[in-house]
Amino acid sequence: MDFGININKSSRCRCRSRSSPFLLLLLLVLLFLAALVESSIHIYDHETFREIGNSYLLSGGSEGIVASSIGIHDGHSSFIRFENITFWRSKEVAQRHSKKEHSTGLIQAFIFEAADRDDIGGSAYGGQRAICCTPDLAKLEGCKQGQIIRRPSAGDLKWPIVLNTQFSGNDLSTKMDPSDIYITKTGMYNLFFVSCDPSLKGLVMTGKTLWKNPDGYLPGRMAPLMKFYMLMSLAYVVLCGIWFLQYLRFRKDILQIQNCIALVIALGLFEMTLWCFEYAHFNNTGTRPVGITTWVVTVGAVRKTVSRLLILSVSMGYGVVRPTLGGLTSKVLLLGVTYFLASELLDIAENVGTINDISGKARLFLVLPDAFLDAFLILWIFTSLSKTLEQLQVAKCTSELIILRYPHEERLA
Repeated sequence: MDFGININKSSRCRCRSRSSPFLLLLLLVLLFLAALVESSIHIYDHETFREIGNSYLLSGGSEGIVASSIGIHDGHSSFIRFENITFWRSKEVAQRHSKKEHSTGLIQAFIFEAADRDDIGGSAYGGQRAICCTPDLAKLEGCKQGQIIRRPSAGDLKWPIVLNTQFSGNDLSTKMDPSDIYITKTGMYNLFFVSCDPSLKGLVMTGKTLWKNPDGYLPGRMAPLMKFYMLMSLAYVVLCGIWFLQYLRFRKDILQIQNCIALVIALGLFEMTLWCFEYAHFNNTGTRPVGITTWVVTVGAVRKTVSRLLILSVSMGYGVVRPTLGGLTSKVLLLGVTYFLASELLDIAENVGTINDISGKARLFLVLPDAFLDAFLILWIFTSLSKTLEQLQVAKCTSELIILRYPHEERLA
């Protein structure tokens, strides 16, 4: 395809395309790093239990986990590991008990697959659903008062898994026994820490859990994306190579629009390469590198903003029937800045430091501005394109009209 289309040479933008040979070396390094995969690490730094219903609850994480196709204890098994989990209660609560008392407070960790969520909790006489067993529920469900209501799963009687940890005497803290819960069925798994003891209000927890898939630390929803970004990086390298060759071939006829397209392609390659580094680091260490993630979402937000503004500008006739946007320049730039901020905030909330597969409710408030601006841009693009086509038809500008309608064909002025 001929990239040297001569549309209009009346204006120039300061966009330049550069190709670096070391990018191929970087991709080879990424492929090597991808082979060194080992789980997401959920770190709890003095997390406080929240009062929900008749229980005190702390969410430990939620991820999709793929069961090992070989078996457990083979180095490629899937599991959830508890490490250094410590619970702290207030000094006032601890002083209510003597050193000789054996059990002075129960905390339970329970793991369940999303499909078995109805096996946790119960409701007495059609009332509000409760997690902890009450005297009425003890009669109806046969549960033990002061503990989680758990019914065996139809697929596996051992699930949901419940692990107990007890406070002893008047100790201020208690430590959970290290344990591994092996996953033998692919699904979405949730972990919660619960206390049904009203005296343990204000309970605090520290420690970490490791969630491991057979191929590494990446959560279930993110694991396929690592290969996707590698393929996209290679595709962008090929595209950049073709574009650069054509750029050199028609360097005397390069237009400002083509310079800006080259910038978008370069940003796309840079973004895909950063995503590969970010996912490789996450898969190897179990933690997301905040610095790399922030950079990659910023580059992505810039790319999306520039590409949208480029399409909008061309739809308005920039580079086709007018050398500049005139009085519309400030409006277009204002929309671009607004869109960049909305996209940047949304991507940061979704990716920076995020491990769980389920996003928080705050994401909904960030999606709306981004979606609204996207819809507004699309409407403005089509409206401007319609007006530009009408102007070309009235002026009988045949060549420009053909280029706008059939931009994929080779047309030389």
